[in-house]
Amino acid sequence: SPNWGERAYREPRTCPPSCSCKALGERKGLQIDCSSRKLKEVPALPVNTKRLYLQNNSLSTVPPGALDSLLSVEEVKLFDNPWTCDCHILYLKLWLEDISEAALANIRCATPAPVRMKPLKQLTGNELGTCKRSLPTKCLEFFWKDLILIAIAIVTFILVAWALKFSKKVVYQINLRRYTTRGLLLWRHASKNHKLH
Repeated sequence: SPNWGERAYREPRTCPPSCSCKALGERKGLQIDCSSRKLKEVPALPVNTKRLYLQNNSLSTVPPGALDSLLSVEEVKLFDNPWTCDCHILYLKLWLEDISEAALANIRCATPAPVRMKPLKQLTGNELGTCKRSLPTKCLEFFWKDLILIAIAIVTFILVAWALKFSKKVVYQINLRRYTTRGLLLWRHASKNHKLH
């Protein structure tokens, strides 16, 4: 009967398809070897990963949170990847500071030009730059559409309010004329009747 580690890496989605996995003894976790696979992104990794080898690939960044589930990692190799050392690499830098100073020391930047070949460990926040969060184009389109709709609604409200005020004035004038005309007719009628008597 296979031990726990052997069962774990045979289960679907436990060992990434592009990597080779090896059990490190019963309940000790896995060694995940994804080195030299031309990977452009970090694959989904099993939580019981102890050793992670991602060196010599085409990795340029690691999305925030991609490695958070790896709580028992003891060894990581990430060197020989074309790392883009901008603000997006900060997650990886901070994760490696907690997990493996040795792995962090071996990572060198490929781009941008001012930090090319510099160790990631030596870079400060100023060198990594700031990430500007601009609104995506679709959000801007919605903003302008919403602004136009609000303007149309305000103009419509003003026109309706003006129309109601004007119509009340017209109705008042019509009613006033009707009562004035009726009053005048009654007065004339009363005058005629008074003269006849």
